[in-house]
Amino acid sequence: MAKSIKKVIADTKKRQHFELDLDSRGLEDLLEIPEIFQCSKLTRLTLSHNKLPSLPPNIIDLSNLESLNLFDNHIEDLPSTISGLLRLKHLNLGMNRLKMLPRGFGSFPVLEVLDLTYNNLKSLPSHFFLLTQLRALYLGDNDITELSPEFAQLTNLQILVLRDNDIEELPPEIGKLTKLKELHLQCNQLAYFPPELAKLNFYDSARSVFRAEGNPLLPDLQEKLKIGPKHVLEYLQTAPYARTMDCFRAAPDKPMVEKDKTLKKSRAHKTA
Repeated sequence: MAKSIKKVIADTKKRQHFELDLDSRGLEDLLEIPEIFQCSKLTRLTLSHNKLPSLPPNIIDLSNLESLNLFDNHIEDLPSTISGLLRLKHLNLGMNRLKMLPRGFGSFPVLEVLDLTYNNLKSLPSHFFLLTQLRALYLGDNDITELSPEFAQLTNLQILVLRDNDIEELPPEIGKLTKLKELHLQCNQLAYFPPELAKLNFYDSARSVFRAEGNPLLPDLQEKLKIGPKHVLEYLQTAPYARTMDCFRAAPDKPMVEKDKTLKKSRAHKTA
């Protein structure tokens, strides 16, 4: 297997190809194939469906990378040098074992699509919100409990996926993400939405996607959601909703959805 991989890499380097696909090769350590870091002209590198526990710091040697796919590996942490890939536009880290992101992770000046689905993230570093060119952010199936108001800085977001987390409340600043076309909030711990959510353009269901089922929403919101997003957003702007939300916030007990975290794909993946 190692010989065939090295042959593929040697051929890529010799022919000065811009793409290298090492999907499903059983890779466990990139340092065992140092030749890969000599392919300095690579713009697309696919390492998905392997067994990599980490990335070496010299990933920065691939300075021309525009797309890096690490989906479905065993990665538990990332080197800080990854943020030196200044041309990166697409980064897929889904289905790994990440619990945190390195400092400086927001230093990708042109990153447009970031997939962190199926990890064990509980929060995002403050530098994360410097990723102002992001158009699509996938954070589904993590352990996030709250969203920072700094999300408002990601003004170019068109797709935001937050399903299957433990988010209890959305910050009012989410209403500043006016370019959003898709917002996925399914299966969190949300009981209500901030009125500012009504500023987002989810009124036309043919052109936008708003999903929030699987949350312990207030009964009135549950009913509006069954009818459609437009009815939810219109209700958020009414005086009855404001009174209902105030009463709920004053209540001592909040409804929660019980979840079996052992069934999370990222955790099941560890024993695979």
